[in-house]
Amino acid sequence: MELLEQRIIRDATVIGDDILKVDMFLNHQIDVDLLNDMGKEFYRLFGDMGITKILTIEASGIGIACIAAQYFSVPVVFAKKGNHKNVGSNVYTSEVFSFTKGVSYTITVSQDYINPEDNILVIDDFLANGKAIMGLKDIIDQAGASLAGVGIAIEKGFQPGGKMIRDNGIKVESLAIVDSMKDGKVKFRR
Repeated sequence: MELLEQRIIRDATVIGDDILKVDMFLNHQIDVDLLNDMGKEFYRLFGDMGITKILTIEASGIGIACIAAQYFSVPVVFAKKGNHKNVGSNVYTSEVFSFTKGVSYTITVSQDYINPEDNILVIDDFLANGKAIMGLKDIIDQAGASLAGVGIAIEKGFQPGGKMIRDNGIKVESLAIVDSMKDGKVKFRR
């Protein structure tokens, strides 16, 4: 998605060779017009697949998922990190390693919100090592639901997550794929 790539070039900050800071428009301060265009693009890519729910992980994927859900006319369910008393004990859980934070955590989704009839689109802001996506897939599998595909805002194509997920037969559509970040410059896959 050229609009997203242009925004990354203009406003993102590269830290080292593996961190792309996009918090000024994507995951701390949010450019709703940009997310609206991203939601339209996700609908173009997955709109004919009979999606019944969109699933993401708190917190950065929620905004993107909510805007996209308007085009699909479906609810958004988000996996909560850690244990929460208000979710109850009737839950699906999975362990996920966070590349950004360098820690593992439990994600939880109430069994009330995903069922075997669901055809789920997973949406997230970044794809690096694929652990978050595989954790969400684990929850979808526990529910007996179907994973229609994965929509990613920014994929770090130089990390193994995208290949691993695609090698598992999962449809992945990333709006921007970064092939490298050297000397403060972002190079996109063409």
